[in-house]
Amino acid sequence: MEATASAKYLRGSAQKARLVVDMIRGKDVNQALAILRFTKKRAASSIEKCMRSAIANANEAAEKANISIDPDELWVSKAFVDRGPTKNRRRVRPAPQGRAYREQRHFCHVTILLSNDAKPVAKGAKEKSAEAKPAKLAASKRKRRGGAAAAPRAKRATPKKEEAATEKPATRKASKKKAKTEEE
Repeated sequence: MEATASAKYLRGSAQKARLVVDMIRGKDVNQALAILRFTKKRAASSIEKCMRSAIANANEAAEKANISIDPDELWVSKAFVDRGPTKNRRRVRPAPQGRAYREQRHFCHVTILLSNDAKPVAKGAKEKSAEAKPAKLAASKRKRRGGAAAAPRAKRATPKKEEAATEKPATRKASKKKAKTEEE
């Protein structure tokens, strides 16, 4: 069974309300109410009211259908925030040098959908056998890191003296110095 509740024309921007709604999406009702109760965001109190309204809607729908429902089994299956109008909330703020800045104060609409159906299991969170985990752990320990950390720089194969003998000197002075060092 599913139940919805929506709160319209809440003060504050939709972007700020989405931060709060994102924290409760997918949680069970008791955990979501606890999060909303102790969140230090302005939108949290209005979203908490909407959540309590959704719980009451679920109980009412269950009574009408002559079904018993446990409110503790409900979870937040969908929750979203839409932008509201700003038409009648335009204000003027004084600015320097006799100017005025226009402000748009925002409204938002919150919708919460509760369900008591089983939560869907994520694809990556499937139960794996206990034997596969240690083998995977051992394989990950054997892997070596790639890149610069894995292989230190290779040292030069030829010594510097041999390199100097093969190169041509650029000036006469360099060639005289080279000849003297070879004689000694």
